[in-house]
Parts: sequence; C-alpha cells; structure tokens
Amino acid sequence: MLGTLKLAGLTAGGFLRRYWQKRPLLARGALVECAGIVQPGTLFSLAGRDDLESRLVRRDGRRWQVRHGPFEPRELRRLPRSGWTLLVQGVNHALPAAQKLLDQFAFIPYARLDDLMVSFAPRGGGVGPHFDSYDVFLLQGEGRRRWRISRQRDLALVDGAPLRILRRFRPAREWELRAGDLLYLPPHCAHDGVATTDCITYSIGFRAPGAQELGTRFLEYLQDELRLDGLYEDRGLKPARRPAWLDDDMVRKVRGMLRRIRWSGGDIVRFLGCYLTEPKSHVLFTRPSRPLTEGAFSARAARCGVRLAAPTRMLFRDGTLFINGEAHAPAAPAARRLSRLADRRALPPVARADRETVHLLYQWYRAGYIQLGVCRT
Repeated sequence: MLGTLKLAGLTAGGFLRRYWQKRPLLARGALVECAGIVQPGTLFSLAGRDDLESRLVRRDGRRWQVRHGPFEPRELRRLPRSGWTLLVQGVNHALPAAQKLLDQFAFIPYARLDDLMVSFAPRGGGVGPHFDSYDVFLLQGEGRRRWRISRQRDLALVDGAPLRILRRFRPAREWELRAGDLLYLPPHCAHDGVATTDCITYSIGFRAPGAQELGTRFLEYLQDELRLDGLYEDRGLKPARRPAWLDDDMVRKVRGMLRRIRWSGGDIVRFLGCYLTEPKSHVLFTRPSRPLTEGAFSARAARCGVRLAAPTRMLFRDGTLFINGEAHAPAAPAARRLSRLADRRALPPVARADRETVHLLYQWYRAGYIQLGVCRT
C-alpha cells in the first residue's frame, strides 16, 4: 500500500495506529524520488491558469499581504529576492507526476483526500505560524525549509490579518527538512515553516468537513429531495381576540406537518457520496472536441482501457457509484467493474464489458470525467 513511501520504518497500519490524528512524525528520506517533480518555472506557469487556485503571500515586517491569482509571468519575475511565497492548489489536476505522488498515500481513504498544494519560497519565505483543521503531510522538494511545531492549546489569531496567523506561537520542536523528507502534522498542531534556501514544498492535505458544514449541506440535500403533500388548514377557526398572537393550534398543526420530514441511512450515504465527490467551483473538465461514437469508444476502450481524468473524484458504497457529485446505481456486474475504476483510477482494456458498463463509461467520456488509455502496439 505504501509504494516507495518510507514512514520511518512503519507499516501503514503502524503509522495509523500510532500517529494519525495523534502526534507529528518526521520521516527522513521518505520520498526522495518525488522531490523534483515540480520545478519553480513549472509552478509559475501553473499560477497563471484560471482553473487552478493560486495565492501570493508577502510579508513586510509584521504586515502580511495576500493576493489571489491567476498571475502574469512578468509579475512573478518582478518579485523581490525574499519575503514571499507562491502557493498553487490542485497541482495534481495538471501534472500526472503530482497525481502519482498522491497515489503514495492511498492507504488513507480517497474520501478524506483533498489535493496537492505546491509552494515555492525564496530564502526567508513562509506564511507565518498557523494551524490547520485537517491532517497534512509536508514533503520537502528541492531546497531546504526549517519547521517549528507546537502542540499549544492557545490558538488565538492575529486580529485583522489576511491569514490565520497565531498571535502567540511557542515552538517546542524544530527540524530542517531536505529534499525527500516528510513531516506529518495532525489537526490543530501549530507550525511555522521558513525557507532556508529557495525551496519547493508539497502539501498533501486531507479534508475534514465541520459539523456545521455537513449539517447545512445535508439540509440542502433534503430540501432538493423533499416531497410533502397537503396545505395548512384551520377549519373551525374562531374569532381572534388578539390577532397578533401565534396561537397554540397553529403551532401544533405545523409541528405535525414538519414531523413528516424523514431521512434514512440511505439518504446519508447518497448525500455523503455526492458531497465528497463534488468538484470545487473552479474545476473544469475537458470534453472531447470530436467525441467518438459509442461503438467506436467501446472498441477503443476494449483495446486501450480507460482512466479517470485528473480532476475526477470517484467513490462507491455497496452498489452505488459516486462521480463528481453524481450518483449512479447500476446492476451488479457494472457496479463491480466500475468500483475497481474508483479504487485504481484506471481500468485495463475492458473487452467483454457488459452493456451498462460501456454506456456509463461513454457518458463519463463525453462529460470529460474519464479518458481513454494509451494503446500500445
């Protein structure tokens, strides 16, 4: 499950038992072969794309400034030699090598995986002491960065700052990371990373939606699915003595109407699958400009296989498949085959696939959710 990832001699199970959501772990030389997958020039180019989120963080003394991209190349070339950081989110949507890096962490469910953020900072660059509300792995790319961490309980923030900067940061441990070193931090672990040379850092984040967010979105889901018949009635109404009074009879009747709102475990599964696979608002899918017919697509898939497009998120539970916010419940043969696509993000040549599998794959191909594999002669 770990591929070439080296977690300080731990197995995946050992890491999850001893460290996951419990305490930090520094793994030296964990992924040396992945340290150079993104070069500064490549990151600057990605920061100019409008289908990726990018930010430029600058510091002048105690003052912080944040600007959002996309950025023109000449703007980035004019930056000073210190005091700034460029961050680009969702790099795995643009670079196959970045997706392969994320695959190293497939021992953690895809439902928790967010995306890969890559940052570049010259010497002295950083985003200040802060904490995250989710788990994160920080892989050092080329260059070096000094990390200081603290398990402090005081998480008060600087008032009015454009970033979530800790007002009182009290570091307890410190390391300098070199290319290939990996630092795991559980939620709410205060940390501050400062580049000691020009450096690239990869942040593998794992989403952890809050209860308020889940509750709000679930109620929105129920609203879309809700079907309640009938109208409020008050036959036998008597003359009101105080017309502004909200009377007991009306409250009782409305309470009875609202008690008819119900949801099941199946509703929660369907909501969660759609919610967790819903693309972020800026994500774009590239549809084929000249799509094949379904027959031609089926023949190519039988020879070349298919793979998920880089931005596609896909999960499954029992016989239901969730892809980019959509839910599909095909018959068992299609569900079994397509759940393997969700797990592996690719399917080998799909000769003799059942008709429903081919039809769903073709729909997703037309939508830009999947791509045909590379045929080898």
